[in-house]
Amino acid sequence: MIAPLGYLWNASRVPSTYSVMGMGYADYGGGPADEHGGHAEHASSGWDGPPPQPGDVSVADLTGPADGTPDVDVTLTARRERFSLASGEDVDGYTVNGSSPGPEIRARVGDLVQVTLLNDNVTGGATLHWHGIDVPNAEDGVAGVTQDAVPVGGRHVYRFFAEDAGTYWYHSHQVSHEQVRKGLFGTVVVEPENGSRAELDAVAVVHTYDGRRTVSGRSGVSTIEAVPGDRTRLRLVNTDNSPLRAWVTNSHFRVLAVDGRDVNGPTEVERKLLIVPAGGRMDVEVTVPESGAARLDVGAEAAVLVGPKGGRPGKLPVAPTDRLDLLSYGTPMAIGFDPTSAERRFDYRIGRRIGFLDGRPGFWWTVNGHMFPDLPMYVVDEGDVVRMTISNKSGDVHPMHLHGHHAVVLSRDGVAASGSPWVIDSLNVEDDETYEIGFVADNPGIWMDHCHNLDHADDGLVAHLAYSGVTEPYRVGKDLGGGAANQPE
Repeated sequence: MIAPLGYLWNASRVPSTYSVMGMGYADYGGGPADEHGGHAEHASSGWDGPPPQPGDVSVADLTGPADGTPDVDVTLTARRERFSLASGEDVDGYTVNGSSPGPEIRARVGDLVQVTLLNDNVTGGATLHWHGIDVPNAEDGVAGVTQDAVPVGGRHVYRFFAEDAGTYWYHSHQVSHEQVRKGLFGTVVVEPENGSRAELDAVAVVHTYDGRRTVSGRSGVSTIEAVPGDRTRLRLVNTDNSPLRAWVTNSHFRVLAVDGRDVNGPTEVERKLLIVPAGGRMDVEVTVPESGAARLDVGAEAAVLVGPKGGRPGKLPVAPTDRLDLLSYGTPMAIGFDPTSAERRFDYRIGRRIGFLDGRPGFWWTVNGHMFPDLPMYVVDEGDVVRMTISNKSGDVHPMHLHGHHAVVLSRDGVAASGSPWVIDSLNVEDDETYEIGFVADNPGIWMDHCHNLDHADDGLVAHLAYSGVTEPYRVGKDLGGGAANQPE
């Protein structure tokens, strides 16, 4: 018994420094294999991955535009400090420009956005990931995968075009399970070229600090001043690790967008529960009633009132039990590609079993029966249509987030989507659920595909999507000095 356990313990060990291209195994999804694209098993290629070949492109070269005067130019400084929430409570955590959430970034479609990250005193290093914005790979902000973490006193410049209108957010992807939970994040809104279509447009970013649920950094009930008849677009952002339950009272509402993509033909509904995955966003339009105020609750007695000044919170509403099902909500329309003729078909089966993870015994997450680091590298060619089946038999819910791409939900538990195209970058997959999604591989690079319950990701629930012919110059675990090392989760 001791010998097999020793073998399993040793096989689970991860070197102090490695490339994500040298871990796990290649899954080509029925498509052609690339012999030199950096996707062989680490057993044969080593933990640094295969060497680059002529014609390959490095992740480091897949940047945004190097030239041009930015339309939006922002400097964000990350700090570890004790700070006060907008509602006055003190929190020990991380700030961006002295507050959490950090500054809201607003741009318009077509704008060149430049963000300079400065690390004041975050000893573990920091990055900024543009959650939901399909940036070029080198701008994705994942330590050890698309860049080195920024050490204390360092800086990093991100440049990308704001191509798609929608609601997004930014957060550190270095020790993210700690830094995001403790406040190192903010929001991004990309407006259409002609600006917002609503009379009022407000971000409602939900985050729990030390067990205290807040909306835009404020606990309790906050108010957006509006008059009867006003339409308000509330951009709901879930920055926590678990699904967000939200509901509207004293008003009908429409869901205008999901994960930064418009819903086609959204209809008015009442008394429906909204489920926003961890990392996900949902734009909700409410209309101020003739009497009182519209109210958006997000649980734990945190809410937003939209109505006249001096409006009272009223009695705490009870959450409805009937969910709004996005599989059938809205009006169907063409999705722009044919998933029935996919070049690549992948399985992402989530489970759990007892074993060793980097020498630690425990009950760990698995992907396709394998534990970290022996996880799949899903390999595609640029232009491939990809169909992926995500199933969950792990006993827990998982909000799955693919970087750099948006996917269309094709079916859930065998039932085909029948409403507006449900386009996502963050998908809530509950226990015993199976989703089919489809997307076009149109953004070359090495991309994380992980659970956005960041504690789950830290415990090994992470895979990658890799384009053939792309090489990886960065290393997880690389010593950056001052105690910082690349640790994406």
